[in-house]
Amino acid sequence: MTVEQKRPPAGKLALITGASRGLGRAMAVALAEAGAKVVLVARDRAKLEETRQEIERLGARVWTFQADVTSEDQVRELERQVREQAGLVDILINNAGVNVRKPLEELTLADWRLVLDTNLTSVFLMCKAFVPHMRGRGYGRIINMTSIMSWVALPGRIAYCSSKAGLLGLTRALALELAPENITVVGISPGPFATEMNRVLIENPKLNQEFISRIPLGRWGKVEEIGKLAVYLCSEEAGFITGTDILIDGGWTAQ
Repeated sequence: MTVEQKRPPAGKLALITGASRGLGRAMAVALAEAGAKVVLVARDRAKLEETRQEIERLGARVWTFQADVTSEDQVRELERQVREQAGLVDILINNAGVNVRKPLEELTLADWRLVLDTNLTSVFLMCKAFVPHMRGRGYGRIINMTSIMSWVALPGRIAYCSSKAGLLGLTRALALELAPENITVVGISPGPFATEMNRVLIENPKLNQEFISRIPLGRWGKVEEIGKLAVYLCSEEAGFITGTDILIDGGWTAQ
């Protein structure tokens, strides 16, 4: 049996934004290990190259594209290049994200727009560009990296919470729109994971202990755990899961 004849995600083409590090990198590696072909998109060329080399060592096919997914022109050009070089995308993982931690009085309009454009508008642009790849083919998977901040909040996260709550709404509405095409749209809401975005907390002993004390399982999440979840959501067995959000947070939001 060839790779293309195996069950999804094997043989499928997966595009991951923010793929140069953290959760994006972990999901790209996990999908490659499961037999998918992967397209890596990020702004950091050097980090993209590191991820590409890691995936090539697995024997998977991989393409890299440097792009700013908040730019409509760059997303359009990305779609053209991906179509020409790699083919039609089956799996789209919208992972690019940023956080600005400031109280309201210090949060500027530029800060607000940066967070909203990166975390929400980019998903709209990417879906608009790549959903046509999936239509009429009987299979499609879109995973949007939401956040526990879609559900709960923390002080100083006004822009981030707003963007992630909006992304959860986009996920639900798009799932209903694409259901007749057998394209599923699901959110993954990570809680506290040991990624670069949380380095400011992890490297501060006081804040680190404060966060760990609030996690019922008593530890930060491992990025590999997100990778395995993404692989499952792209499988045939997950074909009835759409329009919802999966919390993977060590019990944080159950409190």
